[in-house]
Amino acid sequence: MSELRLEELSAATIVAVNSLGLKPGQEQFITPVSYAAAAAVTPAHTAWQRVVLLDGRVVGFVHANFDPESTQEEFRAALWRINVDAESQGTGVGRFAVEALIEEARNRDVERLTVLWERGEEGPEGFFLRLGFEPIGETPYGEVIGAIAL
Repeated sequence: MSELRLEELSAATIVAVNSLGLKPGQEQFITPVSYAAAAAVTPAHTAWQRVVLLDGRVVGFVHANFDPESTQEEFRAALWRINVDAESQGTGVGRFAVEALIEEARNRDVERLTVLWERGEEGPEGFFLRLGFEPIGETPYGEVIGAIAL
């Protein structure tokens, strides 16, 4: 049986991450506007970026941020992006990546992890709710702010 594993994002894996496929309708949910803006000014030392590999092939990507000094509470410990290749969706890859992130957050003594998502039929809301995230507010752009207590 094949096992999933995590590896830091590197020059060797970034092309594969950029080539991850989407299911029809998912492209509108890739990155909320507010995350894209925040990512542009995030120091590299606060980013946590990992690829998910299955049999040596990149099947997912997770990008989080750990910045306890952030002036915006929802960005202090946040899941910024998760992408799972269309063919691997529904197989546990996303759950594996988020659970690894939660473990990392706990190791850093983080008490709450947040994520933003846009509502929509093909969107990620159901995924985040199944993992235990709960809506706690909205951004000025109308995105849901979700959180999970650790």
